[in-house]
Amino acid sequence: MHIRHPISHHGVIGDMRTAALVADDGTITFFCHPEIDSPTLFASILDEASGGSFRFAAVADEGEPNTRQMYLPDTNILITRFLDESGIGEVCDFMPVDGTGRIVRRAKAITDHVDFELDMTPRPDYGRVDPIIEPIEGGVSIRWNDEVDPISVYASFPIEISNGRLEARITLNEGEGAYIVLCPNREDSPPVDSGYVAREFRDTRDYWHKWVNRGNYPSSWRELVVRSALTLKLLTSYDHGSIAAAATFGLPEVPGGERNWDYRYCWVRDAAFTLYSLSRLGYYDEAENFIHFLMERAVEDGAQGLQIMYGMDGRTELTETELEHLSGYTGASPVRIGNEAYSQLQLDIYGEFMDAVYISTKARGKPAYSVWIKLARMMDWVCDNWRRKDKGIWESRGEPKEYLSSRLMCWVALDRALRMAFDESLPANIEEWRRERDTIQKSILEEFWDPEIGAFTQFKGSNTLDAVVLLMPLVKFINPRDPMWTSTLKAVRRELVHDCLVYRYKNSDENDDGLDGEEGAFTICSFWYVEALARTGYVAEARLLFEKLHTYANHLGLYSEELSSAGDHLGNFPQALTHLSLISAAIWLDRALNGDRQDPHHFEFSMLEDPDGLF
Repeated sequence: MHIRHPISHHGVIGDMRTAALVADDGTITFFCHPEIDSPTLFASILDEASGGSFRFAAVADEGEPNTRQMYLPDTNILITRFLDESGIGEVCDFMPVDGTGRIVRRAKAITDHVDFELDMTPRPDYGRVDPIIEPIEGGVSIRWNDEVDPISVYASFPIEISNGRLEARITLNEGEGAYIVLCPNREDSPPVDSGYVAREFRDTRDYWHKWVNRGNYPSSWRELVVRSALTLKLLTSYDHGSIAAAATFGLPEVPGGERNWDYRYCWVRDAAFTLYSLSRLGYYDEAENFIHFLMERAVEDGAQGLQIMYGMDGRTELTETELEHLSGYTGASPVRIGNEAYSQLQLDIYGEFMDAVYISTKARGKPAYSVWIKLARMMDWVCDNWRRKDKGIWESRGEPKEYLSSRLMCWVALDRALRMAFDESLPANIEEWRRERDTIQKSILEEFWDPEIGAFTQFKGSNTLDAVVLLMPLVKFINPRDPMWTSTLKAVRRELVHDCLVYRYKNSDENDDGLDGEEGAFTICSFWYVEALARTGYVAEARLLFEKLHTYANHLGLYSEELSSAGDHLGNFPQALTHLSLISAAIWLDRALNGDRQDPHHFEFSMLEDPDGLF
């Protein structure tokens, strides 16, 4: 199937309130307004005919120009280059970080003369509305209902309105520039002119440069880690401190299939990975804001304390509905907004949350007594409920089971709570917590171990594998030299690893996740595998696979949720947890390669010196 704008052919711009995908031909194919989880204004990536798009690009005399994309180094300012024998043009795209919600697009002729075309088709409310487009002084107004403020478009060149589209064609000589700015109508927003565009470019560039310069990056793979950090920052809410799992909804895990979800929400699952990665890079403010967002949810939600995800503003109801009028990327349907998994029971979130609190406590000291009492009640609830069947870390739509992921993370929850209670002299039901933690440990070691396959299994009583087992040494449940672990790692390699790509599990009659189709390799798990190899001592192999994974990044260093064996990006994009796991793997591998002897588990042997026969 021909895809005009494949997922991997995009960059992302944003202002920490919302984000836009920009294809390598200069088309904005996805943009939610005014927040990242608001309805779309442009969504042609999900339906080229009715989704709406915003193209501003150079055109050639014959055919299409060659295109290249790059980010202005150490920023989220995207440059799309158009290369043709008749001349070279560029379009620079960014969103100012001043809270105006604007998209600024600036064209320039680099050599000779270059023709640029504008073709904007706004389709608000997920493509369900044809807006009213009218000329106003100096620009164009786009409005669609009384509940949403209209949007204005201002440009340095004349715009024509034709059949619900905004169109223009201009010619720029070498060194000349032009701009178009999409502006939500806000009373305190500055007027748009050439001085504004130049000033906002400098201010936005300087903001991102200063932010990057605050970070502490590993000596190896700095550029990849910086791009991952900048992407995470774009997915962070300036107003609330929450972090979206991805910028999009509806991009399929299986081409043409039904595994299409809305990821524009904040998952508790990502908490510990976020805190670890941002803290190790030196971004303590972002880490603090995120943990504060999660703590507010925990304090508000009673004894059980948490649901698995929240709206970016903290709202708790994320009702799932289907957009039947959108054909979907590669025809994948249904296209869903909202996410019904918000109401699932997933016991793993308590471990991820408490690990995040533990990391935060080590940095900033003990939590307030009123907060700790809420956390302690939550741990009492975990003690009483860790045996329950649930949906697991991957949000299965099948029947509840006793998942290893849930059992493991309940152990983490109680283990971290005990550490905080001891380290910070906090009141707690120490004996009960210790007893239940140790019982969970025995349960995992005895009830989830399958001696025939030599591995810990996906759920109790099964003989299937799940890549979540790779977290066992990462969360310090098991020594990476333990024979049970090295045997498990060997089984994961045998069953779930293909070159450097790792599948999270295999769908089967025994492990039915309630959905049709076989998904791609999970990029998150691929980076978990690299880190697990490095922690286990296979540093040379970890480095090789890490380098191979880089070849699957798109041209800008961005990753979606999943990958096909052909290198196609699948699922929502860009994916926060993928970039978090990349950062974590890079940090650990950099430490291993640079001989961090302070780590008692640091050791290395090569493929030729493989005492456990892993390879």
